[in-house]
Amino acid sequence: MLRRGAEPGGVRAVQAEARAFWLCAPGRGEIRGVTLPEPGRDDVMVRTLRTGVSRGTETLVFRGGVPPSQYAAMRAPFQEGDFPAPVKYGYLSVGAVQEGPPELRGRTVFCLYPHQTAYVVPATAVTVVPEDVPPARAVLAGTVETAVNALWDAAPLVGDRVAVVGAGMVGCCVARLLARFPGVEVTVVDVDPGRAEVAAALGVAFALPDDAAGGRDLVVHSSATGEGLQRSLDLLGAEGTVLDLSWYGDREVRLALGGAFHSGRLAIRASQVGTLSPARSGRRTTADRLTLALELLRDPAFDALVTGESPFSELPDVMARLAEGSLPALCHTITYGEG
Repeated sequence: MLRRGAEPGGVRAVQAEARAFWLCAPGRGEIRGVTLPEPGRDDVMVRTLRTGVSRGTETLVFRGGVPPSQYAAMRAPFQEGDFPAPVKYGYLSVGAVQEGPPELRGRTVFCLYPHQTAYVVPATAVTVVPEDVPPARAVLAGTVETAVNALWDAAPLVGDRVAVVGAGMVGCCVARLLARFPGVEVTVVDVDPGRAEVAAALGVAFALPDDAAGGRDLVVHSSATGEGLQRSLDLLGAEGTVLDLSWYGDREVRLALGGAFHSGRLAIRASQVGTLSPARSGRRTTADRLTLALELLRDPAFDALVTGESPFSELPDVMARLAEGSLPALCHTITYGEG
């Protein structure tokens, strides 16, 4: 809750109390109270409207699956604490600016902030959400930004035949953007036949792994499994590329590279949103990339990816259920009411 009080001399100060979700130990989360600092001249105070759970990365963090060698690389922009725990982690937050520069007050903004009812950050850390993008859809901005960076890396060509292996949040966002490329044939490949309905809403084809057509010019892999990466290689045509977006954490991945991998001159390339694609790093900034992602979210087809919601008070249980797989979801959003 935000409270206003008077300081000596009649200066009005903002006293802020908030609540935040913390991973207190691998597999166990809790909600803690937070006292926020008074915003400085160049800061904003944001009241959270929605956050999204990045199911792949956040559930990996939740179970303590970040390898020590990646502790620094995996830090979120406003993370507190350290891996494996206690740590406050997350990066898909949409809120309303309550204090800050006049041009931002009252605006709905996106920020790479963890799950917290309110927060103070530099004004440069928030990006205004277009008025026709609802908060529940806007939480996908970080995921669409990942997809934008991936397609800058992949550079698909007109008329390409593309498979996206793994119909999670990232894979589905990539598929929707690819569907808007002229003449590109897009097939989403997933072990869950229920994802066929989502693929249809995104305007792309769907196939189970054994039924997917080969000879692909490009395969984007996002299933975070060794089996998915192997199937991605199997679907490539000669001299094709697998663009791997998966984060495997501490899991070992084994591949069979004795078949067409060498004779077909196949390639596996990594893509990661932590740095700008080299194809655009000289002409774009990370702020440009995030602004573009929010503009692309004017497309209502992305609503198919928002598959559930829960109040903030239930987040410890929700995160545990997502991590164990008992709560099926693409993007599960967290609501904050008025507090």
